Amino acid sequence: MRYLLVLLVAASAVIRSDASANLGGVPSKRLKMQYATGPLLKFQICVSGYRRVFEEYMRVISQRYPDIRIEGENYLPQPIYRHIASFLSVFKLVLIGLIIVGKDPFAFFGMQAPSIWQWGQENKVYACMMVFFLSNMIENQCMSTGAFEITLNDVPVWSKLESGHLPSMQQLVQILDNEMKLNVHMDSIPHHRS
Repeated sequence: MRYLLVLLVAASAVIRSDASANLGGVPSKRLKMQYATGPLLKFQICVSGYRRVFEEYMRVISQRYPDIRIEGENYLPQPIYRHIASFLSVFKLVLIGLIIVGKDPFAFFGMQAPSIWQWGQENKVYACMMVFFLSNMIENQCMSTGAFEITLNDVPVWSKLESGHLPSMQQLVQILDNEMKLNVHMDSIPHHRS
């Protein structure tokens, strides 16, 4: 019984740390490199797979273009998937609690407990671990977007969701060079005020 209590406490600590850490341990929603002036390069990424890629791109871009402000944020999945993941997170804890306490929720509805529930009561540790890991797997799948979207001054310059792949560093530098040249050209054109 002591092991089950330790397992429940550890599970709730992991869930709390997952909920509070949006970008892999960073407490806020956004990763920022702030500079006083300059264009804004914004990355919207699926943190579960592309955080390291973002950090590498951010390092190289900040060295090559020191006047560009770089921001990174989590690309959120559709609301239905976020709600499913939230529901599973709560349901998982309730189910683990019921398994540990030994309460039969099926008796409340006047139903006979299925054999898998009886197995879970006989093998509480395994059942709790299985509920925890399977639920986490489904939650992660719901929250995963596969996104790596890049905008420069709110103008899209790359979308992994549309292209199906990440830009190479060379492609990204070429895109930024072209955009920076275009911005310099547009700034050099005299503007007439009426």
